[in-house]
Amino acid sequence: MYPWLRLLRLRASIGSRSDIQPATSTRIRMRVWPNDLDMFLHVNNGRYLTLADLGRLDWVLRTGVFAASRAHEAIPVVADAMAKFRRSLELFQRFEIHTRVLGWDEKWSFVEHRFVRADRVVGVVVARVCFRTAAGVLDPNVVLKTAGYTAESPALPDWLDGFQRGADSLSEVLREEEYARGVR
Repeated sequence: MYPWLRLLRLRASIGSRSDIQPATSTRIRMRVWPNDLDMFLHVNNGRYLTLADLGRLDWVLRTGVFAASRAHEAIPVVADAMAKFRRSLELFQRFEIHTRVLGWDEKWSFVEHRFVRADRVVGVVVARVCFRTAAGVLDPNVVLKTAGYTAESPALPDWLDGFQRGADSLSEVLREEEYARGVR
């Protein structure tokens, strides 16, 4: 189930939270609720991806990136994600989601969501995001410039190259399978 109440609460709080530069990390505070849990009574692995959506929404709204993408008739779309789980989050525990952009190239933006409890990273979700238009993918530099941000991308961490190569390789395998089956 999508966390609609959390989404509404986040959206309502945006006006009272300051605008930030895209290179800045955002933080949202949350608590683990029963609908976040799996049968082992810790946060479900899929729920991390859903909660990361909320962190990303907070980031794109507060940085002006969402408005800038809409000015180009584009929407930010997650194409790939990976997750690393280090510790459990359990019922009623408080935690934060720290969201930041790791960097970008001519097609992709890489967004990191750190799930933090008691100053420890309990999990990380990294998403590879593109700005999709009716004509195709829009260069993130165009969106960031529209949002008033002209700095170059930070150097991408080495480990991100492996993630990107793996995602691209899987996409190619899927395209080849579809081609072999005559799916266009």
